[in-house]
Amino acid sequence: MRKQETYGERNLWKPLRQLKMNFRRQAPIGPYVVDFAHFASDLVIEIDGYHHTLPERQVRDLERDAWFADNGFRVLRIDESELKRDLSAVVQQIVAQTTPPPTPALPSRGKGEKRYDVK
Repeated sequence: MRKQETYGERNLWKPLRQLKMNFRRQAPIGPYVVDFAHFASDLVIEIDGYHHTLPERQVRDLERDAWFADNGFRVLRIDESELKRDLSAVVQQIVAQTTPPPTPALPSRGKGEKRYDVK
């Protein structure tokens, strides 16, 4: 675990915890520690501050993302400025990534089909 959380981590943790969806913060996964993880949906959430715009950091982020993809995880990168601008929209985006798609409806019966009652 890192000693000090970033602004983004501090401000996102409270609404994630309130969702009661078992998010983990500063979760170790393989050789990495991620900002947040939702293991039920294999989702890694990374909050990117200004230092993620540096070329050497972007290379490391690509390597990390590739490792996660190779190991069955999806990575959602959120720019820290988005958290400052609209925290609730970010939380909605995260929930959408953790919610499975709806199950398709069963086909309805066509006209003229016979029904058989089994006794």
